[in-house]
Amino acid sequence: MFPLQETLWSALLVGVAFGFILENAGFGSPCKLTGQFSLRDWSVLKVMFTAIVVAAVGLQLLGLAGVLDLDAVFVPTSLMMASAVGGVLVGAGFAIGGYCPGTSVVGVASGRLDALVFFAGLVVGTFAFAGLYGPAIEAIMAMAEVESGDTLHDAWGISPWWIIGAMAAALVGVYHLGHWFEQRLGGPIEAQEAMLGEAGCGARGCGSATQAHPAS
Repeated sequence: MFPLQETLWSALLVGVAFGFILENAGFGSPCKLTGQFSLRDWSVLKVMFTAIVVAAVGLQLLGLAGVLDLDAVFVPTSLMMASAVGGVLVGAGFAIGGYCPGTSVVGVASGRLDALVFFAGLVVGTFAFAGLYGPAIEAIMAMAEVESGDTLHDAWGISPWWIIGAMAAALVGVYHLGHWFEQRLGGPIEAQEAMLGEAGCGARGCGSATQAHPAS
């Protein structure tokens, strides 16, 4: 029982710290997040892409050092159709509402009413999916399953380091392309502006009908 409690407390601590950092970086505001879809602010893509590359490099180095057994790392089954449909739905919600599941929690914690509406929809949608889940949905999710392996290395024998190199090159391209767009579209939106919501960046445009209204 004690190890479980220890795990829960460590998860809570990491979650609170992560939420605090997100909010102070402006990522708890739809004004900052929708800037990615209007190409005015590339912070979201830069941060997420950088995290992916850093995590990939870290995993490989830990594996080489013998600290981590890479074969023991859980990799979800590659369901291409499910990923495509889910990506479209999440992306549409992200663009319209200005939040993803994680940032909606941050928005609620910081008192944003629009985040509360988004989070409520997230909960309702989750329970609706669980309640409606059955053979039909399972059949759709199983479409285009990559049966040869769940990673590029397993499926096509590509070295992880080649994959990491390609991602790192793409990351550099994202930084340069993002800078180009930001300079021409009046971005990026500063964290303080995003935290102020409509009052801070409404004049610059948030690219979404949903803007942040911090609760008074």
